[in-house]
Amino acid sequence: MVDDELIFTDKYDFIVQYQSMFVKELGRDIMTSDDRDKFNILVLLLRTKTQMVRNRNKKSQINTKKVYYFSMEFLIGRLLDNYLIDFGIRDLVKSGLRDLGIDLEDILAVEPDPGLGNGGLGRLAACYIDSLASCGFLGDGIGIRFKYGLFKQKIENGHQVEVVDNWLDYSYPWEVKKSKDAVKVKFGGHVERHLEGDNLVNSWVGAEEIWAVPYDVPIVGYTGETVNRLRLYSAEPVDERFDMNTFNEGNYAGASHYRAEVEAISAILYPDDSRPIGKQLRLKQEYFFVAAGLANICSDFKRRHNGEWLKFPEYIALHINDTHPAMCAPELLRILLDEEKQDWNTAWYVVTHSISYTNHTILPESMETWPIDMFQSTLPRVYDIIEEIDRRYQESFPKDIDNWQNAFKNTAILWDGQVRMANLSVIVSSHVNGVAALHTDILKERILKDFYTLMPEKFNNKTNGISHRRFLCEANPSYTKIIKDTIGDGFYKDAFELEKLVNYESDPAFLEKVARSKMENKQRLAKYIYETSGVKIDPDSVFDVQVKRFHAYKRQLLNVLKVMYLHNKLINDPTFTMNPTTFIFAGKAAQSYAFAKDVISLVCHVADRVNNDPKVKDRIKVAFIPNFSVSSGQLIYPAADISEQISTAGYEASGTGNMKFMINGAITLGTLDGATVEIAEKVGSDNIKIFGLNADRIEQYKREQNYIAEDVYNSNEELKVVVDSLKYSHGGIYNTLLKYNDEYFVLKDFESYVDAFLDLDRWHRDSEKWYKASVHNTAMSGFFSSDRAIKEYAKDIWKL
Repeated sequence: MVDDELIFTDKYDFIVQYQSMFVKELGRDIMTSDDRDKFNILVLLLRTKTQMVRNRNKKSQINTKKVYYFSMEFLIGRLLDNYLIDFGIRDLVKSGLRDLGIDLEDILAVEPDPGLGNGGLGRLAACYIDSLASCGFLGDGIGIRFKYGLFKQKIENGHQVEVVDNWLDYSYPWEVKKSKDAVKVKFGGHVERHLEGDNLVNSWVGAEEIWAVPYDVPIVGYTGETVNRLRLYSAEPVDERFDMNTFNEGNYAGASHYRAEVEAISAILYPDDSRPIGKQLRLKQEYFFVAAGLANICSDFKRRHNGEWLKFPEYIALHINDTHPAMCAPELLRILLDEEKQDWNTAWYVVTHSISYTNHTILPESMETWPIDMFQSTLPRVYDIIEEIDRRYQESFPKDIDNWQNAFKNTAILWDGQVRMANLSVIVSSHVNGVAALHTDILKERILKDFYTLMPEKFNNKTNGISHRRFLCEANPSYTKIIKDTIGDGFYKDAFELEKLVNYESDPAFLEKVARSKMENKQRLAKYIYETSGVKIDPDSVFDVQVKRFHAYKRQLLNVLKVMYLHNKLINDPTFTMNPTTFIFAGKAAQSYAFAKDVISLVCHVADRVNNDPKVKDRIKVAFIPNFSVSSGQLIYPAADISEQISTAGYEASGTGNMKFMINGAITLGTLDGATVEIAEKVGSDNIKIFGLNADRIEQYKREQNYIAEDVYNSNEELKVVVDSLKYSHGGIYNTLLKYNDEYFVLKDFESYVDAFLDLDRWHRDSEKWYKASVHNTAMSGFFSSDRAIKEYAKDIWKL
């Protein structure tokens, strides 16, 4: 752990420093303060400690290579409890606060969930910057300080309603505004060219400039020995441009139109891009944080290393998390060519030896593209550089390979009026990785096949991981205590230590403790569900849980069809029995994604019907938890008995929810998709339930176009009854399954899915067998720690 003199020597030292901070910051004592004040002051006290650690480490780190992790999302969750654990002072602080008449849990509840992400992409980024610090590597996250996040989800009359997420309403005490590091970012204008001697000089002129103002959030590693940072940029106007005439005419909002237009860049994550104005805003967002981040990075490098740019890759690694930060390459080229006056060969060497790229999607429609005319008018100089990259790529393209014309078309950056960001990312990167073994194979064999043929040395796999300290140690204290008392606390630092639990899988006394812990977690979640959705559920029932953003390929529809089938079965078949089960759903649908919102509506409709049906009273319940977040996830994962990982095989890149459930002892019910394939390999077939078509079979159906959904529908009468019940209440979903031939094979996998669920239902009746499998899942989860993943990135890609 970090030295006591940098933190607290004992609880009395903590009490003195905490009380002193109150007087210093608020001018009053603790007794006259509310929980928010107590939270803010505790955070400020810890924040000063993080800065002391950073200051102590600065000199020793000056010549150490550092990675900058660019990501549109960082779903960091609440930090206070996590950092108390990391510094090893949670019990000390809790005891000190108790002496002051303060309950730590009351303070922890005040902290907001920062609205900086949507789902798996952002949570992965947060886990990775956590593990960078925990593994002792230098690494900063670079992103956007979204004022209103994505949105706050409410359920009204059974439908998702989006409201503003004012997560910054009460300020955010972890962040520090760094105005001195603010940089100007350009949009619009045009490029002028002239000769200076023999050199062609490009000048980006007539552009509108805005400020990118950074806010730094400390990222504390386990033991507190390393503190990195998450740097988030906020958009501010360079000048006020307040229109007095417009104001005096009574158009008060119009008078501040310019400020609102600028601040929109960092207002909302993923604004609706179904119209050109929304699409252009997204383009501006992506360039905004890339340009700002690189300006600060290059300025710092130049100061530290005297502008010896060929050494840049020795000290700096730039990682782009999916294609949102893909403009890192052309922007770094712009800085080196236009501002630092480097020649193309030098600049290209620096770029291609510094940048690496993680691909996160298999869906072709999710590969980002931008209309050339929009891109060129918004970012004229950046477009020029992309055009030059593409020209040089086309000139060097090998014409002696089989079917080279098709490969050329598939890999070009500029094609058919579009700028293709995934292609740009592959071409400029030193390494390209997928995020699960199956995903990487699909990239090589299908999605990026031509690139893999041309440059196979770039491709590698880095299976995703999760922060086990957050999602086990913090989220599940009762289970963590049992594990710690049994095998020691080595697993905090090294998740592979959890494998020692294998020796206790058949110990009845140990399994009984695990069962009690699970019940405690289920009672905690049942209370939360009642408070947030009004549904009373039985903690003694089986908790079957699916929490993911809503999307057709994630197949929440398949799950709810199963619930409808079971409801019918319980009513109509007196011989049918099953364990009392609560089906729990959570997740958001994108604001403009009509189908996903329809499925949420269906879940709520089925919940209302099932929960109010006296014929199935206490046998099944359905609960939808609104506004899923990292914090609510930390209540959900420890309570789950069954983890639903039921995406269409070959569509989920990896998933990380599967890992969070696994480490907390839930049994996976899933398809062979994403990282669930590797989970199945780790735990063995006796400790997981797999169903459905595999990725190869689905690809064959798509290639041969011989899947007929209506044939499946007509061959299963009980399924037919369920689907027919959608015809008038949810006609769009009904048409998706039959009229549009069930693109994601929901009907095809239905029978196999229900059979697998009923197998698990029978399995659960044998408590010893169930909890043995539960513990085995936890024991084998060490591989899926983000520490392991980060060490692989550091060794194989970033060379840290």
